[in-house]
Amino acid sequence: MAGTVEINLLTGLRYFTYAVTPNETSFERVEDVPNYVQQVTPYFILAVLLEYVICMATGTRKLRLSNDGYISMSQGLCSEIPKLFARSAELAAYMYIYDNWRIMELPWNSAITWWLAFFGVDIGYYWFHRYAHESNILWAAHQVHHSSEDYNLSTALRQSVLQKYTSWVFYIPLAFFIPPSVFLVHIQFNLLYQFWIHTELVGTLGPLEYILNTPSHHRVHHGRNPYCIDKNYAGTLIIWDRMFGTFGQEDEEVVYGLVHPINTWQMDIIQLGHLKYMWGLLCSTPGLSNKLSVIFKGPGWTPEKPNLRLGDPNDLPEVKAPVQTYNKMNPLWVNVYVYIQFFITLGINQELTLRKLGMSQSTVLLAAFFLMFTLYTSGAILDQQPHGPVLECLRCAAFCGINMYIVSQLDTVPVILHILQGLFIAFTAVWAVQSLNIVTGKNSYKAEMTTTNTKVD
Repeated sequence: MAGTVEINLLTGLRYFTYAVTPNETSFERVEDVPNYVQQVTPYFILAVLLEYVICMATGTRKLRLSNDGYISMSQGLCSEIPKLFARSAELAAYMYIYDNWRIMELPWNSAITWWLAFFGVDIGYYWFHRYAHESNILWAAHQVHHSSEDYNLSTALRQSVLQKYTSWVFYIPLAFFIPPSVFLVHIQFNLLYQFWIHTELVGTLGPLEYILNTPSHHRVHHGRNPYCIDKNYAGTLIIWDRMFGTFGQEDEEVVYGLVHPINTWQMDIIQLGHLKYMWGLLCSTPGLSNKLSVIFKGPGWTPEKPNLRLGDPNDLPEVKAPVQTYNKMNPLWVNVYVYIQFFITLGINQELTLRKLGMSQSTVLLAAFFLMFTLYTSGAILDQQPHGPVLECLRCAAFCGINMYIVSQLDTVPVILHILQGLFIAFTAVWAVQSLNIVTGKNSYKAEMTTTNTKVD
């Protein structure tokens, strides 16, 4: 994807709110469509920090950026890494259908085509999102986004690695007549719009509440209160929920997260834990019909009540605020360390995205694995898992070896590589000591797990 340009703050704000025109966002070829998501990545971080400052200054909410917020951002980066070695599944499937089976070819530079794509992508997202909650196999990916017990801008970034491999089906009808370049523009802006609505700092927006998906509407969607379940699937326009009977108004204080919280910050459990649960349920459930129901019916379906496709609402636990949230507190140096690794990983990912065409597929694949491994070990460290320090020590040592090899192949070595080498030698030593402390029972970085209510009274 080409077309990467520098953007300013005002342009970034317009991108987040879908405040763009057909003229400035219409392109003839897919290759010309900018990677809008990559362009606004710095603004994601800036907005998260700004929200944190406002909450701290006003005392309205304690944002847990040191752990839960970090995990949300790391899962967002995790979901982008597979794009290093494979084209987006949504786009690849869409282009194949369009190139081979399109019924008509609408002009790419027409405002009518642009608006058809706007509404088409949005209703496609509504039905994908709805079935992601109503079908267990789709929920296995989408539950990642709902796994945080907090609700703030960082929560918007908590995304699934697998979701894009299922969502593409719901956009196929557009591929029979909407050019891929137009589709690619709107699939990005539909995603970007949903970032800013993940906040508690914005109340209701008056008449706009009848048309647009707003923070108030989306807070309901993220709730695990019984009145919140299976409500407000909208992407940009809330009109679809009003039309199809899934709209819910914000009422009592929303309690966020999964109906059955996972109580962990480990990446493998967050991303793949529900698949493991489904496999166990599939093996223990008798009968082919029931096994198919485990896969394709709702997450709440049970063999005891087979006619209730989405499960029995009476089985939902009663939840009212305030609640206790999963929270493991770590020393400040650990929190700072994982953020250092996050920004290094983010920078490497950005560089790989720009330079991957000049690299072999195996090199990119190995780099992607290393980045994933970095995010995995950071989660294990924050979750105070015994294997976390050991794996981090090995990862840092591996980085040193890889970096030394890269330096040996270059005629002119960038200063940053020397700086990183020094840092990672020190990091290796630190985690070697921590690993030794675990073996001897003197783990100095581990702190007691506490459960906290993040709402400020």
